[in-house]
Amino acid sequence: MAKFRIATPTGASFTVAGGDYGYELEALAPLDAEIYEIPPGSEDEFIAAAKDADALYAKGRPITKKMIDGLERCKIIALGSVGVDSVDVDAATAKGIPVTNCPDTFIEEVADHAMTLILACHRRLIEQDRLVRDGRWAEGRPALLKIPRLRGMTLGLIAFGHVARAVAERAKPFGLHLIAYDPYIEEIVMVERGVEPVSLPELLSRADIISMHAPSTASAHRMLREEHFRQMKNTAIYVSTGRGATTDEAALIRALDEGWIAGAGLDVLEREPPGNNNPLLKMDKVILTAHVASATARFDPARRRRVGLELSLVLSGRWPMSCVNPSVLAASGLKRWQPVSMERGPNS
Repeated sequence: MAKFRIATPTGASFTVAGGDYGYELEALAPLDAEIYEIPPGSEDEFIAAAKDADALYAKGRPITKKMIDGLERCKIIALGSVGVDSVDVDAATAKGIPVTNCPDTFIEEVADHAMTLILACHRRLIEQDRLVRDGRWAEGRPALLKIPRLRGMTLGLIAFGHVARAVAERAKPFGLHLIAYDPYIEEIVMVERGVEPVSLPELLSRADIISMHAPSTASAHRMLREEHFRQMKNTAIYVSTGRGATTDEAALIRALDEGWIAGAGLDVLEREPPGNNNPLLKMDKVILTAHVASATARFDPARRRRVGLELSLVLSGRWPMSCVNPSVLAASGLKRWQPVSMERGPNS
């Protein structure tokens, strides 16, 4: 039997069940560690299979307080994503278990996708494509004569973490004026990047394009509701590449249907995949992608190698690189080998 045993649920969205964990094991193999899968089942069945595991590779299903409380030897819960909403972090913290994520593995990809949606929505790209395919060539130019030029417009960034900062870099050459709202980030961080810090009401009323980057935390759940969409310009475009739970989708649908805003570009939804009766699927003024913003050829290898590294660090007695509950590290007995990435708040 291996020295360290790492439990992981089957049925993950990115890793094929059956155990090709080559990328993760690159860092773990020298420790004599193995990854074993737990088939779908109840919480009690999960606990019975995982209670003696030295670590948990969280994927494929929510990891609840009951499941975490049943872990008897677990030293780390590792996630191969930026978001950690699938794990009860408070329960892990109460048990002194560090929870790691991948906050800086695919920033560039998501920023590229956000900028793509911004440009596609502004230039009515999908609508233009349909006009050509439907033989309505002559209608293309008149449709765009109704929109303003992009240069000089205002882009509002809700949350100013890594991805939003990368979006700001991409938006500058297009001549956009940049404003941002983030109560967890010092204003000087925005100012140094040429971004004007503003309150949320000011951002909503001023921005021509609003890009949502808040993570799915309790404080950001349905952060934008009906009253917020009513504050936006009726010409505004709303783009979201963070987490679907940050937006009250019913309010967004009403805003689009009743013309409070002009359009939306969404990579994330409250329910994924959406049901066939979701009105967003039939709206011409909406561009949808299937939660793919981070996807490139490097996505899977990069995030899985990062998971393996975090697991190997903790199992070998060292601090992880990224920890969303860093308060547990001081009392963990792990050796601090380099500065750890501390999450300062929901929008870090």
